[in-house]
Amino acid sequence: MPEILDVNSLLANQYEPKRQYRWIIEINGIDAFTARTASRPKGSFGETVIDFINAKWFLAGKYTPDPIDITFNDPIAPSAAQKVRDWINLCYEAETGRAGYASFYKKDIKLKLLDGPGAVVEQWTMKGAWLQNIDFGPLDYSVEDPVQINCTMRYDRSFLEF
Repeated sequence: MPEILDVNSLLANQYEPKRQYRWIIEINGIDAFTARTASRPKGSFGETVIDFINAKWFLAGKYTPDPIDITFNDPIAPSAAQKVRDWINLCYEAETGRAGYASFYKKDIKLKLLDGPGAVVEQWTMKGAWLQNIDFGPLDYSVEDPVQINCTMRYDRSFLEF
C-alpha cells in the first residue's frame, strides 16, 4: 500500500517565522548596532468619492506613509546622541538659525529582516527620510537601563524587496 503524503505535516516542518529580534537598520551616519527598536513602514489611502445620482462610489485616493519610530541606545563612544545631533544640524542649526536644503538632511533608510544564519529575507527601503521628532530621553537614578534616544522619522515613500 503506497504511503500517503501529509502535506500539512510537510509544510509545518518547513515553517520558519521571521523573528522580531533579527533585523538591522542602515542609516548613513548612525551606527547600526545602536538601534534598539524600529517599526516597519505603514500607511493609509485617502479616498475619492464619486457622487452619482443616489449613490456614492469610492476609489482609492493618495497613499500617505505614516512616520516610523526608531529607538537608539546611546553609548559613550561612538555617541549616538552626537550622530543624531549631526543629522539635526543638516536640517536646522540652533546656534546660527540656518536651515538646510532637503538634499542635505533627507536620507534613505534600509530596514533588513534576517533569518537565523543572517541572510536578508526581507528589505524595506524608505526614501527621503528625515527626523520629524527627537526625544533624547529621560535620566533616572533609580533604573539601570541604558540611555536611549527616541526618534520619529517621516519619509516620502517605501518599497519592499525580497
